[in-house]
Amino acid sequence: MLVISIQSQVVHGHVGNSAAVYPMQAEGVDVAAVPTTLLSNHPRYPTLRGRVLDAELVADLLLGVEERGLIERASVLVTGYLGSTANAKAIADFVERALRRNPNLIYLCDPVIGDDGNVYVADGILDVIRKRLVPAATFITPNQFELEQLSGIAVKDASSLLAAASAAIAAHGPKGVIATGCTLVDTQAGQVETILCQGEKLSRFATARLPIRPCGTGDLLSGLVAAGLAKGATVETAVRLAVDHVFTVLARTHQTGSEELCLIAPTG
Repeated sequence: MLVISIQSQVVHGHVGNSAAVYPMQAEGVDVAAVPTTLLSNHPRYPTLRGRVLDAELVADLLLGVEERGLIERASVLVTGYLGSTANAKAIADFVERALRRNPNLIYLCDPVIGDDGNVYVADGILDVIRKRLVPAATFITPNQFELEQLSGIAVKDASSLLAAASAAIAAHGPKGVIATGCTLVDTQAGQVETILCQGEKLSRFATARLPIRPCGTGDLLSGLVAAGLAKGATVETAVRLAVDHVFTVLARTHQTGSEELCLIAPTG
């Protein structure tokens, strides 16, 4: 079981591959992790060192993935934060080649666009996500705001969520939408939901909303879903188990007062 994961990487903390790789490995899944950035930490800190990697380097690393035969071995391909428009284009080229070489490959696209009403990627990246990555995906994992950006539909309730997911699927082609961080009008007070949309069916997974907002929870969730799919689980089972696991990590993070996700349980 192998997952190819193309995301950001940080020295300190847990976002991108730095949030997803270890949990996937802990689930018994091998991971080929390709970085799109190499940063000291995520941008919420007062300072940020490192940089987005040059597209030539990212493309060269992806060529190495191909040369080692990893596409043929992989069960799932994940993309997350892309870093630059040039990276986005190089990664889209790789995704298209990978799906041609391995028609059984599941492509899980996390369309990292923004959150809390704010787009934080360049227009060129958004264009590649909309026109090339989402259309190629098997499943997409947008947060509520990102789903609105992809569909052009305001998501307020179950019917508008279904409409937004249907618009994304109709326009782009994924088999399902895994909408994260959802708060709908009928979401119980004090809860947050991850909602799997397949056709006209909604599967809703609610957990308590804790008073913390650490970075990387979406990256962790998509990694765990990828691990479940790589192990042969149905997407509904993979999402349910991922939601439970993420909540356990968040509860541990809240209990310890950590600024970063506590991926590993304290000992002693």
